[in-house]
Amino acid sequence: MSVANPTRDDFASLLEESFSAGHSGEGQVVKGTITAIEKDMAIIDVGLKVEGRVPLKEFGVKGKDTTLKVGDTVEVYVERIENALGEAMLSREKARREESWVRLEEKFTKGERVEGVIFNQVKGGFTVDLDGAVAFLPRSQVDIRPIRDVSPLMHNPQPFEILKMDRRRGNIVVSRRTVLEESRAEQRSEIVQNLEEGQVVEGVVKNITDYGAFVDLGGIDGLLHVTDMAWRRVNHPTEILNIGQTVKVQIIRINQETHRISLGMKQLESDPWSEIGTKFPIGKKIKGTVTNITDYGAFVELEPGIEGLIHVSEMSWTKKNVHPGKILSTTQEVDVVVLEVDPAKRRISLGLKQTLENPWQAFASSHPVGSQVEGEVKNKTEFGLFIGLEGDVDGMVHLSDLDWTRPGEQVIEEYNRGDMVKAQVLDVDIDKERISLGIKQLAKDTAGEAATSGELRKNAVVTCEVTGVKDGGLEVRLVDSGIETFIKRSDLSRDRDEQRPERFTVGQKVDARVIAFDKKTRKLQVSIKALEIAEEKEAVAQYGSTDSGASLGDILGAALKKQGS
Repeated sequence: MSVANPTRDDFASLLEESFSAGHSGEGQVVKGTITAIEKDMAIIDVGLKVEGRVPLKEFGVKGKDTTLKVGDTVEVYVERIENALGEAMLSREKARREESWVRLEEKFTKGERVEGVIFNQVKGGFTVDLDGAVAFLPRSQVDIRPIRDVSPLMHNPQPFEILKMDRRRGNIVVSRRTVLEESRAEQRSEIVQNLEEGQVVEGVVKNITDYGAFVDLGGIDGLLHVTDMAWRRVNHPTEILNIGQTVKVQIIRINQETHRISLGMKQLESDPWSEIGTKFPIGKKIKGTVTNITDYGAFVELEPGIEGLIHVSEMSWTKKNVHPGKILSTTQEVDVVVLEVDPAKRRISLGLKQTLENPWQAFASSHPVGSQVEGEVKNKTEFGLFIGLEGDVDGMVHLSDLDWTRPGEQVIEEYNRGDMVKAQVLDVDIDKERISLGIKQLAKDTAGEAATSGELRKNAVVTCEVTGVKDGGLEVRLVDSGIETFIKRSDLSRDRDEQRPERFTVGQKVDARVIAFDKKTRKLQVSIKALEIAEEKEAVAQYGSTDSGASLGDILGAALKKQGS
């Protein structure tokens, strides 16, 4: 627009156009031409009414643009059109930063890696120069594993991945770890592709845990589980491995998805279980070493790689509720007998007690049925006494074998733990490990003898001595056999008025008739009433009936008179 003699309105229009054009460049990156270089400053014309100055050091980042000359075209950031000196405020550094942000946002959107340089350490991490833009690298994102010294990584160009960008706040967060993990995953995938199950490889023990060892196979780790280290029991991997040790292993399994590799060492040796049946036949007595003790038994190594279990029930003939650790100890050498072999399940059942004489067999040999023994009362139960016998075995006296005549529930109260008693061997069951004893068998069976002789046959007449007078009847003892029994009140007399216990005295002798006798329980029932009735019937039968004209009283009187004469 050319005006020869501009008016006031024309001048205002020109000024507005000038300002409009100038302000359009503020806050933008524009191209400019170097018109001069003065000391440490470059004079740059960016097409505005004024020129700007930019320090030469802003052109020296990472050694770029270090040789500038008049006429070179450069990109700068316009901060202000004019300052107090009448110059444009320009920045090469901000221009580079703006350029970097644009490029970084494109790569962040596409998921591409960026190159940067770690140049400073700050709280919680490090700062990274991404070609002008400054990013934050958290300490946790520096490497796959924590590293103590980061100095070798600083000031060296290397790839990063942008995790987060916020242009408004000027925040960029990057990660070196994700790049390493991706590279490692690619490397692992390539290594896994070259490995096959069954292949034998060499590796270096990298780490040892309680359950196994991690072996480096040249860029990828494999797990050598403790159960695959040897055919024998290995309590801890450190028994046979050390960190840094080179080992030969076989690849057992490869998971192509997770890249997990399972390794084995024992697979390189012959399986000792292949000929186990012929090596350890059932019943064979062998020597072994206790390797481990549990609540349920003890493991015994018979040869390298072969272990058998002595179950707690096969440890002792007599100690039934004792922890295996109180019978055996680790590293102890013991003699055992093979009880069962299962090659499929890789199990051998062993017996320790079978190497010793069966104490019940020994007791039966030295104490036949009918022999007498003596022992201590070990326990009292509701069904009998347990007596400790020689050979560390127990015998039981049942309640029914305590006394011939009295109830066992009553007699057992007379015994206490620790009492020494004598008994007779009634039976020995070796298979069930039971010994039956009897105490009453050592005493005279008066009731049995009386029953055998016919003294206690039904309807027999016996003489009894009153030993006690009770409301319900009389306690009596048979004079001949000493058997004790009880005559109920209703059996004291035929006459109801005479059924009074108090008319009898202790020590008085009375005759009674046997009503019943149980040979098994030795229970005897006698009755005075039954005897009176029987005598009455006998008198009636002997002296005639009432049809003869004589009264019953006359008949009984005559009978009694005859007995008295």
